[in-house]
Formats: sequence, C-alpha cells, structure tokens
Amino acid sequence: MGFTVTKNSQTLVVPSSRRPPDASPSPSSTVFRWSGCSGMIHVFGRGVEPTKVIREAVAKVLVPYYPVAGRLTEDTDDGQLQVACTGEGVWFTEASVDCSLEDVSYLRSKPLMIPKEELLPSPPGGVDHKDLIFMIQVTQFKCGGFTVAHKNTHVVFDGIGTGQFITALSELARGLVQPTVEPVWCREAIPTPNIPPINMSDFPAIPSFVFEHRILDIPLDDIRRVRKQFMEEMGLRCSVFDIVSAKIWQSRTRAIGLPSDADVSVNFTANIRQELCKELPAGGGYYGNCIHNVTVKATSGRIAGEPLVEVTKLVKEGKEGLSAKFARWLQGDPSEHRFGKIDYGTMC
Repeated sequence: MGFTVTKNSQTLVVPSSRRPPDASPSPSSTVFRWSGCSGMIHVFGRGVEPTKVIREAVAKVLVPYYPVAGRLTEDTDDGQLQVACTGEGVWFTEASVDCSLEDVSYLRSKPLMIPKEELLPSPPGGVDHKDLIFMIQVTQFKCGGFTVAHKNTHVVFDGIGTGQFITALSELARGLVQPTVEPVWCREAIPTPNIPPINMSDFPAIPSFVFEHRILDIPLDDIRRVRKQFMEEMGLRCSVFDIVSAKIWQSRTRAIGLPSDADVSVNFTANIRQELCKELPAGGGYYGNCIHNVTVKATSGRIAGEPLVEVTKLVKEGKEGLSAKFARWLQGDPSEHRFGKIDYGTMC
C-alpha cells in the first residue's frame, strides 16, 4: 500500500530577534571544510499543534545559534568555506500524510513504508541547497503523531554538535526561555595543522559505486553478550559502537568474499574534543566539527574468520590510537591529511 506525503508549505524561518552585533562572516573549523549533508527523522506518537510549536521554537533557537540562519560562502583568499551570518533563516516545511503511524509500523519496517526522501526536507526549486546550513520538515499523521526530520551541513555541525542544536530546539519547544547549554562558535580555537593548503583537484576522484541498501537489526541482548564476553576475555570495556562497527565490518567482509590475504578496512570519524580541552571553552557548548578520521585495516581472512570479540578489539584499538593520529596531523604528517584509499575492500 502506498501513502502520499503532501508538502503543504515551505517558508523561511528567521531568528525571532536581531542577531548579535558581532555576527560577521565566520570561518569554518580547520578540521572539516568540505560540504556534506546528513539527515535524521524523529518519530513522535502525539503532540499539540506540533508544526506551530516547532516553527516558533526554530525562530527562537536561531537567536543563540545565529550562524545557522546564515549561508555558506567561499573565502575570497583561500577558497575555503565559511559562514556568512546573513540571518536569512532556515527552510521549514509543513507536510501531512494520509495514514497513521500504526499503518506504517511507526517507521520501523524494513524497508520503510514511506520513502525517507518524502519525510526529509528539501529546498524549493531555484534554491541552491549547497548554501543551506539547516532545513527541517514536520509531517503530521492522521493519528495525531508526527515526524520531525532535518538535514544539516557538516561544515557547521558534527554529530555531537547536531545533537546539541536539536536538544536546544526541543528545550525551547517545551517552554524553556533559553537552552541549558549556551552555544559557542569558537572555530578559531581549533588549531591549524602545519600543512600546505589542500587543493581538492590534487586528489583522485572517488570511484563510482552502485550501493546496496540494507537494514541490519542487532538485538541489544546480543550486544550485551558480546560486551560481557569482551570484558571476560580482554579485561576491558568496549562500547556499543565498537561492537556494531565490528559486526557490520565482519558481515560485509564475509559477504564480498575477497581472497583471505586481501586487505579490508573500516573508516569512521571519532570525536577529538578531549584532545582540544585546552583550546575549547571549559563549559562546553562548541557545536562545530571536532572529528578526525580513523582507519582500521586487516586481512579479509582475519576479519571473516576470527571471533567477533577479536574484531571488536581491532576497532577499539583503532579508536585508542586517535590521539597520536591527531598529533601527527597537527604536525603536518602527510599520511594523516590525505584521503585514504577507497576501494571495494573499504567500508565507511
């Protein structure tokens, strides 16, 4: 059965009051200066006038988070992306769908019974999405439930920063006068590595792949079992991320069936705020990119054949080497500021 999402209106939501006087063009973090976008869908069983409440909360949250209401531009000197604090606002989409959340299994089905593209916001025709920092869509269901979906650029946010912004938005929607965590821009506090400017044309193009989309359900009981086994065998704790990454890496390695001596790797980004505790404000609130790439490599035979706890150990050890990797990056080590090889044996 197909369900139709109707996008009833799209409007720009601007800050509810004037931006601060120091809201001049701001540089992005030296950690991440290339455009990229991520999206997320939140599901709520019920709400009172959610579209109105959330739209008003967006206008309020854009006051302390005034750069989010701006646009991405290029610095005329080095061509790097920066934020122009224009106060133009974020795109807000009001939508509705002709079914209840129960009809679509509360968006837990595999695959989704409503394509995620219909629930995620998209700019109207004629608007360049590459300049936008944040977009949001509220979709109301017949049962009174609703979804809140958003897209944001990685130039301004990392995962932790996105979570901080959405938490602030939800606090204002619940009636708080101001967010409990005061945001700070502070991009200039991120150290500049001792490397020459990066020209993206110097790097080979990422090969074009045809991706297979899969939803993998890893029960919490299985995760708890592996964590317990890891503690018993290694005498150490491991995170849910370690286990899930290891499981996906192992499953994919088995599926693609490379020769046992072929190299396979997993790439992910990790938080480096702890490495910059002297540079960033002590009270927190930094919501910009503060990540560094981690690559873990092993042979196909090892990843496919060893117990999951051993693969989990490799992922954990890769994360623990982050401090040294980041220090080498700051010192200008060319191996730390080049993109890793991306091929059939690489999982990102």
